Amino acid sequence: MAVKLKIPKGNPGGKRGKGLFSRDPVIRAALTVFLVAAVLLVGWFSYYYVKYDRIIDQKFKGQVFSNSAKIYAIPHAVRAGEKLEAKDIATQLRRAGYTDKDGQSPMGSYRLLEHGIEIKPGPDSYHSPEPAKIHFQDGAVDKITGSAGDLDGYELEPQLVTALFDAEQRSKRQLVKYDDIPKVMVDAVLAIEDRRFFQHGGVNFIRLGEAAWVDLTHQKHEQGGSTITMQLSRAFFLTPEKTVKRKLAEMMIALELEQKFSKQQIFEFYANRVDLGQRGSFTISGFAEASRAYFNKDLKDISLPEAALIAGIIQAPSYLSPYRHPERALERRNLVLDSMVDTHAITKADAEKAKATPLKLAPPNVEASDAPYFVDMVRDTLISKLNEREVNEQAYRIYTTLDPDLQKAAAQAVETGIKLVDEQVTKLRTRRTKVGKNKFETTVLPGPQAQVALVAIDPHTGEVLALVGGRNYGLSQLNHAVAKRPTGSIFKPFVYAAAMNTALNGGNPVLTPTSMVPDQPTTFTYGDQIYEPRNYKEEYHGDVTTRYALALSLNNATVKVAEEVGYDKVADLAKAAGITSVKATPAMALGAYDATPLDMAAAYTVFANAGTRISPILVNSVRNANGDVVMDFKTDKKPVLDPRVAYVMTDMMEGVVNFGTAFAVRARGFTAPAAGKTGTSHDGWFAGYTSNLLCIVWVGYDDYSDIRLSGAQTAAPIWAEFMKKAITLPQYSDVQTFSQPSGVVDVQLDKVTNLLATPACPETYTAAFIAGTEPSQTCDQPTGVKGFFSRIFGIGNDKVLPPPPPGAQAPAAGPANATPQDSKTQDAGKKKGFFGKLAGIFKDDKPSNPPSKPPDK
Repeated sequence: MAVKLKIPKGNPGGKRGKGLFSRDPVIRAALTVFLVAAVLLVGWFSYYYVKYDRIIDQKFKGQVFSNSAKIYAIPHAVRAGEKLEAKDIATQLRRAGYTDKDGQSPMGSYRLLEHGIEIKPGPDSYHSPEPAKIHFQDGAVDKITGSAGDLDGYELEPQLVTALFDAEQRSKRQLVKYDDIPKVMVDAVLAIEDRRFFQHGGVNFIRLGEAAWVDLTHQKHEQGGSTITMQLSRAFFLTPEKTVKRKLAEMMIALELEQKFSKQQIFEFYANRVDLGQRGSFTISGFAEASRAYFNKDLKDISLPEAALIAGIIQAPSYLSPYRHPERALERRNLVLDSMVDTHAITKADAEKAKATPLKLAPPNVEASDAPYFVDMVRDTLISKLNEREVNEQAYRIYTTLDPDLQKAAAQAVETGIKLVDEQVTKLRTRRTKVGKNKFETTVLPGPQAQVALVAIDPHTGEVLALVGGRNYGLSQLNHAVAKRPTGSIFKPFVYAAAMNTALNGGNPVLTPTSMVPDQPTTFTYGDQIYEPRNYKEEYHGDVTTRYALALSLNNATVKVAEEVGYDKVADLAKAAGITSVKATPAMALGAYDATPLDMAAAYTVFANAGTRISPILVNSVRNANGDVVMDFKTDKKPVLDPRVAYVMTDMMEGVVNFGTAFAVRARGFTAPAAGKTGTSHDGWFAGYTSNLLCIVWVGYDDYSDIRLSGAQTAAPIWAEFMKKAITLPQYSDVQTFSQPSGVVDVQLDKVTNLLATPACPETYTAAFIAGTEPSQTCDQPTGVKGFFSRIFGIGNDKVLPPPPPGAQAPAAGPANATPQDSKTQDAGKKKGFFGKLAGIFKDDKPSNPPSKPPDK
């Protein structure tokens, strides 16, 4: 049956119309608004889509993270007898890029043996591809064999110190591929940051909605809702401001990134880009750098609790810093572990075991791992010779002189020693004021904080092995190791070296370690200037030996020696040693002119290296990514002192350490053979060396105010602490007595007369002399008084002098273009009378007890 339908007309009143929507103005207006909004939205979306598409293509069309040069430490030389195990060497080799399978790494490979390890350097190795086998027995290296037979030692591949930072970004990162990120690290990050990362398309709308609801109901921003892709979008392209506009842009970029890259690529970008805190003034970027910074280990070796900690601090690296807020970091780590249980990445038992593990962080001192002042100096050295962009883009390898073990010892010594300095400074500034009957108030006066520098070099190669430029790099990047300061009494050895030179250059009189010099208040004139130095506490010793005057750092005696030798000759010697600011004035003798700790380290190689000055170097070689040499660096060598004079000065400076102003070094337990000199100006100094290591320590204020503490109280304890740690390291443990050159003799002298000892004079000491200048009379001959009058009347100095050995070179003498300078010391004390001075002639050169307060000014 057919059904006929009647469709009503749209205009029952008989008027023509255009339909329902045309009759309702509200609907029509709404439709219009909707259409306009849609057009605007599409236009806005299209504009920003194209805009960000171009930005993304520009950012990712090449290398996402710019290459950076790598800075490597000095190679560790393994030697027979060294306490070491195969697994330790394997760990070092892995860090250097070696693998345990042939052909997998151009750096090289290794193979663990039953009682040893076999090492095969690859084509990109720092060394020539010379394989070796290291055999072990009872926890030590038994022998080392190469292709040609047994070897005395074998250098391992240099260890990576850090990447050469981008000066603008000031961040440190180590790039890793997704396949190199351990699964435990991926699982930890996904569990706490983005559980549906591998399922969503860049934006997790469910989580975003939950976060928006929490933010709305709590009236504050507590939930982020950002996926890993959105976090990456923000990190690469946006500011951290929290606005709706930024969130929309973040979502759009995330969607585009998901269209252009795989999930693995996105996670890899994130793993290398995410900020994970600060180390000094550098941002820790990426999981690999965080693993090195927080645990001092390669990312591949990271454990479950360590991975959970790194994943946990992503949310707020500063607030959750495990160094500053360990309790927060621990709580957050445990939350990550629970989240990993929820995602079935680990079991409940695994989580509980990991929660029971303490943080086990690497030492927080930035010096220990990064050596930031040293790295800054390396960068400055390179950009003065090479193009910085090329150095980074070509991924150059920079092989430096830094010894990480020694750097760590330096950092620890500075950290310990500067606390002792702070305690002494606080004590000086503390005032106790009476505020009532039997009531006192203690206040500490304000003042600057003491700064510090330490430079350690190999005195025979000039290699800078460790360097600390300040107490906290994060607070101040001023490198005090290269800041000029008045040198104080560590300059005095150059005065006495010029005096000992008189034995070789025809000086009259000839001065030796037992020459007598008056230590008494004296007014020195130079041109139209007057100079009146004062001893520490104005204590004077009468006539003393030059050896004793140096050991006790007697100011007036030292200036008298400089006057007798000639100020110009002292200045010429100092300039030849690299102290270029000196002028031939009386004040020069007491270190009134400036030099840097690094300058003084180079200058002291004159004494520690048989008279030859070695210029410091920080870089040995620069090579490209293929291992080809781009540039090698060599030290400059310059003969300054005759080796005999250098040895006599070393012998005299051993006296400074053994019974003089630096006795604090012995008191703090450093017993190895050493020579050195304390110094005090406004600052505290100590310069000292052993047979294989030279170290300078400086302590002072940035504003040049007087620290009011001697070098023996401030710098010497830091030096002693550092050297005690250094000689426990295998490479510096073989401290020898100083090597005596031919043409030098050791003689036994009587302490009273300073003449040759006989059985009649049992109280003796040993001193070194250039052959032919040693005393010829014995202590039991009645010549002591005669010797005194001989000196007064200038007779008896016509000794027959030995010729210098072949190849030796005395410093050239000549007029100095100097202007006189008056620099009075300000200490007050007592003066000795006539009989005190006369008794000083017979002063023991080696007192049984060291001075309680070293007279070092």
